[in-house]
Amino acid sequence: MDAVIRRRAAAYICRSCTRQSQRKLQRSYSSAAPRPDIYDVVCVGGGPAGLSLLTALRANPVTAHLKVALVEAQDLSKLRSWKLPPDRFSNRCSSLIPSSARFLDKIGAWEHIEQSRVQGYQEMQVWDGVTDARIEFDWARETASSAAGTTIAYMTENLNLTSGLLRRLEELGGASIFDNAKVETITFGQETPEELDLREWPVVHLAGGKQICARLLVGADGANSPVRSFAGIEARGWDYGRHGVVATLALEGEGWGGDRTKIAYQRFLPTGPVAMLPLPGNCATLVWSTTPQNASLLKKLSAKDFLAMVNAAFRLSPTDLEYMHTQDSGQADEYAWRLEHTSFNWQAIPQTVIGVQEGTIASFPLKMRHADTYIEERIALVGDAAHTIHPLAGQGLNQGQGDVQSLANTIEYAVSHGQDIGVRMSLEPYLSERYAANHLLLGVCDKLHKLYSVGSGPLVSLRSLGLNAVNALGPLKTFFMNQAAGNGAKVF
Repeated sequence: MDAVIRRRAAAYICRSCTRQSQRKLQRSYSSAAPRPDIYDVVCVGGGPAGLSLLTALRANPVTAHLKVALVEAQDLSKLRSWKLPPDRFSNRCSSLIPSSARFLDKIGAWEHIEQSRVQGYQEMQVWDGVTDARIEFDWARETASSAAGTTIAYMTENLNLTSGLLRRLEELGGASIFDNAKVETITFGQETPEELDLREWPVVHLAGGKQICARLLVGADGANSPVRSFAGIEARGWDYGRHGVVATLALEGEGWGGDRTKIAYQRFLPTGPVAMLPLPGNCATLVWSTTPQNASLLKKLSAKDFLAMVNAAFRLSPTDLEYMHTQDSGQADEYAWRLEHTSFNWQAIPQTVIGVQEGTIASFPLKMRHADTYIEERIALVGDAAHTIHPLAGQGLNQGQGDVQSLANTIEYAVSHGQDIGVRMSLEPYLSERYAANHLLLGVCDKLHKLYSVGSGPLVSLRSLGLNAVNALGPLKTFFMNQAAGNGAKVF
């Protein structure tokens, strides 16, 4: 009972401080100058990370009283009305690991995500394109007797996720949403003649003159984050010299349908990994990391030749693929001829791709970046604003969801203990929990990319030996499986 009384008293004090801050701020500005609205939390960026954070704060009784705002450059009315036919999928998809799905369920967003457009998968086939050394992650078999569950991840479109989060946030109510709003500048607040000193409070200036003052400003605004730039936080890393080619594919027959276990496939090629991941029905999403020159060619090919290249990427040798990338056209005929002279295990590769959805072939440059810190006084960074990762492990969005869980938990603790949620001391637990974990995952994915970019030499034999060893050692493989599924991470 004492704990409940203390929590309620702390919440009352926090609300009182916010109201006093608003009154003092309004008195401190002359009637001729624009008066900024004051908020406890202002989040710049309406992607999965930003929407998840505000939804988590509004869904939690401890933080629901906080005055929160979302600033998004895009028109969210398009997201609210987003809908595609059941057999069509957008080309930007992500894999949600079970811990991310549980978090979305906890804040009430999972039920707002259209489940008919979500596809879980229980098995991964990963192999070396040079040596054919293979590791098989079969969650249904390896974890059937554990509490971890049998699903490694859930594939869904980013638009399905964000539209569901937006619906949940608006259902909760109480959040101010400024969409179609360009951030012109971010400054510090002005000195006031009264007790409230806003000189260290960030003020977001929007096009049209609107000003928003934040007790805590959260940057969920992507890799080129204006919030990070305002805070003077450096992001260090490098470009991989590779592009990720994405597309929505159709598979022969029933594809992933029926009772067949859903499988994700990834083959490591010297130019980068190529992955095919399941979507509902007979559809799949492609993520192919390759050179900029190869990516440019793939986007120019006819649909027939593009499909031949995708099928070849999972079946032919790297030498064959390298030659086919030198052709301006005619890949379909070349693939058919080379396939007759190639032997492989038909049971260990994805179904033949027979179609590509019009307008879904696209590419983007691959980079690794990590901010020097995630916090400054009254500033916090989440998601791509804090880190960007190679897509080979499909962990980018999940890293952002992990950030949001941790930051929401940190804010809850500060509120329940009567602390100022924006000061660096209150934000330190978020930094200490997430920075090391993200840094480790960034390093692992970076080293894997470099390891499998080697096409010849003794390193090729060593990596194949390691892959086969992990595949043969059940406990070690189960450990890696649980880590990939997020079952080894703390979930709030």
